[in-house]
Amino acid sequence: MAEPKKPLRAISRPFVADGPSGVSIRDRLRGLTAQDEKVLRLVGGHMGRLATLDLKARCADGLEHSTHTWADRKRELTASSSSRWAGSVTSSTHDQWGLSRRAQHAHLQGLDAGIKTVRHRLSLPVGEKGSKRAPGGYRSKHEWFVKSRRLAVLEKRRSVVAADRERGKVSVVRGGRKLANTRHNLAAAAVNETRWRERWEAARWFLSADGECGKRFGNETIRITPDGEISIKLPVPLAELANAKHGRYVLAAKAVFPYRGQEWRDRIEANRAVAYRVHLDTASGRWYVDASWTRKALPAVPLDTLRAQGVVGVDTNADHLAAWLLDEHGNPVGEPRRFDYDLSGTADHHDAQLRHALTRLLHWAKTTGVQAIAIEDLDFTDSKTREKHGRKKSFRQLISGIPTGKLRARLLSMCAETGLGVIAVDPAYTSMWGAQHWQKPLTTTHRKTSRHAAAPVAIGRRSLGHPIRRRTAPPRQHQSDARGHRTAQAGPGDRGREGNRPRVPGPRTRSDGAERGRNAVDQNAQDRSGRSAERGFWRQDSLPLSL
Repeated sequence: MAEPKKPLRAISRPFVADGPSGVSIRDRLRGLTAQDEKVLRLVGGHMGRLATLDLKARCADGLEHSTHTWADRKRELTASSSSRWAGSVTSSTHDQWGLSRRAQHAHLQGLDAGIKTVRHRLSLPVGEKGSKRAPGGYRSKHEWFVKSRRLAVLEKRRSVVAADRERGKVSVVRGGRKLANTRHNLAAAAVNETRWRERWEAARWFLSADGECGKRFGNETIRITPDGEISIKLPVPLAELANAKHGRYVLAAKAVFPYRGQEWRDRIEANRAVAYRVHLDTASGRWYVDASWTRKALPAVPLDTLRAQGVVGVDTNADHLAAWLLDEHGNPVGEPRRFDYDLSGTADHHDAQLRHALTRLLHWAKTTGVQAIAIEDLDFTDSKTREKHGRKKSFRQLISGIPTGKLRARLLSMCAETGLGVIAVDPAYTSMWGAQHWQKPLTTTHRKTSRHAAAPVAIGRRSLGHPIRRRTAPPRQHQSDARGHRTAQAGPGDRGREGNRPRVPGPRTRSDGAERGRNAVDQNAQDRSGRSAERGFWRQDSLPLSL
């Protein structure tokens, strides 16, 4: 007896993705003197120690945190720095604790998904095959026993994480847990202890200042004038290092901000808030300054407006972006496009490759005249666990390698600059249905369409509100079913198959007037043999020769 098919899950409606909420630009600090670097290191180290103590106090408060405890922490930091430095430290600490809290929740969800999968597979007989949507039993008794021990480990781990979350306890490391673990594997990381110590100290420095709207040039702690002069308000213990009035230290380097510099100048000249962060790249020995501010909310563009000129459907893969242009009716136009990238190597290389691929995609999309790009709202959080895919380690690595989070953030920011909207669609069945309904029809003698190239068509049609399935194909003979029925013809037992056709306003043919279409129910109205509407033999009447 055949196994009943699992019902398809509900598909969410497409929506217009929100644009970026902020802007961040960077410039290198060239021309710093030895005294400048000494002051930056001292200020960063001093404020870093205060930030570490504040984070420890925030973690100790846990769920008992309130505005009063926040004010108490800020008051204690003010005595060793300044009120503005203390505000930036406590704000950063609060954000860091909240991020760890959300990561803890995601970890708990991952443990729940793994436990559910292992329990399901343990409940099945050994050797039972799985389906496309559900894994089967384990292959051997030994694997079953090992996975039963694995289930006990996951349940124990989940109980510990759940207890920590209930108490408000989080695990957070200033400087990064990855860098902290590198200290115990210096040989594998190919660095010595001195080099690691430099990176560790630089990562734990604190040289960030929040912007202040209405203050001079948008920031009182780290101030950058329109001509690029950088001055820092020194903490109280380091006030003797000041070389300017009011306890400030002016750096010899100038900030230029070649990218979006005019937008930054317009903002600080209007005394609007701008946040700054000074940091050191220990690998190259270069100092940088980042400027960031909240982006003005862009006007919301309705979904129907973005669909008016068609869309560009984009499918995300492990090594490339597949794209295809669709008109407003959901028909593929032109040839498919492929934008490759290589995600091997360092994180900087990943980002550069992804940015280059998106740049080529957006340049091509602008030439097509569309107003939006359609992309899947992907999230592989529940698909990366080894409990779900078992021994398919290469497949798990493939899923983990797809840069869904980075691509989403980068695409939204770049589309906002190019004036394109982003329509996010449900990723359910897009690759499968695209290959089923569009791969073969789009394959020609000169073009071989792959599954990856057919998926953007499915994504684009879903964003336009059209079904992914193609339009019903007519038979080869227009007035006969000799070659078979239509691909989606109503069956003999379907209700309403002999009902009236919907009235189409206007003339149906050039020889048929408006509002005179024939009724599908009235078979006598059809021009068929044996019907009263059948035309008889035509004969011309004789004409008189004279009146």
